[in-house]
Amino acid sequence: MSWKIGLDGGGTKTEGILVDASGGIVARHTVGGCSPSLLGPDRARETASGLLSTLAAGARGPVSSTLLCMAGSRSFWRSFGDSLQGYGSVRTVDDSLPVLELATRGAPGVVLHAGTGSFVAARSPDGRVHYAGGIGWRFGDEGSGYDLGRRAIARALLELQGWAPASGLGPLVRQRTGEATAAAVAGFFYSDPATNTGVASLAPEVLGLAEAGDAAAGLAVTESVGHLLRLAVSVCDQLFPGQRPASFRAGVSGHILNHAFSYAALSSAAPFPLVRVTEPPIEGVRLLLSGPAA
Repeated sequence: MSWKIGLDGGGTKTEGILVDASGGIVARHTVGGCSPSLLGPDRARETASGLLSTLAAGARGPVSSTLLCMAGSRSFWRSFGDSLQGYGSVRTVDDSLPVLELATRGAPGVVLHAGTGSFVAARSPDGRVHYAGGIGWRFGDEGSGYDLGRRAIARALLELQGWAPASGLGPLVRQRTGEATAAAVAGFFYSDPATNTGVASLAPEVLGLAEAGDAAAGLAVTESVGHLLRLAVSVCDQLFPGQRPASFRAGVSGHILNHAFSYAALSSAAPFPLVRVTEPPIEGVRLLLSGPAA
């Protein structure tokens, strides 16, 4: 019997599956994140190795192939994959590929993904996979939890300074920080050692305010996800000049873009139909393991 292993590794968690010859999942395990940029190379390698070992122990025979869909340095994971013994043929790809597979099912198309970070992934008519955005919270990641939080804080600071009309964002930020002035709120976030995650944690409440009709929150969400959509449209215009193929598919993934308010904003502005991708990325890993390239 043929046994295959697949990993979906990110900064928050690493999920792995053991798949049998029929494509069914016979074992599933989840451990902490394995991003080398966050944990360092030694801990990232240790985390991934431990999970692989646990999964392989459940196989009743040799593992024929292993697929690593990993966030972070491509060269690091390529080197890690090359070092593995006893895992069959090992292939390493970006963690965006499973999400793209869920959106397009192997056809030409595009997926917009937003969580703590964001990216656009696309498959051109020649089958090549392309990646755009995902440049990190310091330099971009529009549509992400961090970008929503950043925009909410910026608007709240103007409200606290008296230069913008009051909205639900001001009380939200004051309550979160326990501070009452613009200077104190700004100081709170600038001194936070985990600035990116602290700012991103505001996103669910910003989305809630937008859905409840708060105009300032609605504008923050619309502008943020709209920026990501413009990137996706630009990518599609370059990969599919002229008429897009009949098999073209476009999807949105992640809790932010699948939120009712965000999805409505995107759907009304997108030049192509959008479908929701609600399955977890590990299901995309399973699909890839079942494909001819696995």
